[in-house]
Amino acid sequence: MVTTPKSPCDAALEVTRIMVGGLPVGITGLQAAIAQVAALGELSEAEIAQELYERLKPLNYIPPRAAEEYKQAFLREFRKARGEAAPEEAGALTITILGPGCPTCHRLEQMVYEVLTELHLPAQVELVQDLQAIAAHGIFATPALLINGQVRVMGKVPSREALTEWLRAAAS
Repeated sequence: MVTTPKSPCDAALEVTRIMVGGLPVGITGLQAAIAQVAALGELSEAEIAQELYERLKPLNYIPPRAAEEYKQAFLREFRKARGEAAPEEAGALTITILGPGCPTCHRLEQMVYEVLTELHLPAQVELVQDLQAIAAHGIFATPALLINGQVRVMGKVPSREALTEWLRAAAS
């Protein structure tokens, strides 16, 4: 999720959520750094990753042992921003719950978190409440659940057993 800056001065303060090492991480200033590195012209992938790392390190805590994982994640986001194919990090689950924010949607969200905790699975979970965004997914009944972009259920809360099975299968 990207927060929209209110002014050009706030551009470096926007936070973008990306996957690093199978976990969602908020990165401050990623979009601004991508724009700056893109303006440098032709660079190798290693140079792009290093440039992004050097620009983002002062704004974000990056554990020294995870530097290479962060560089690869930054490179993946750079490719996405340029419209290039950039497969998601292997093993990273993305779960999207679509609904207007009703109690049923929140019950589904709570059950997703509970099952993820029981299974010890890292995942990026997003609750989408904007009706236009829901319609853009082709969803016509809420709540709806997408796991790694695939619609698993629409118009109802699945059983805990079905959710557990889907999440185990997606994590394998």
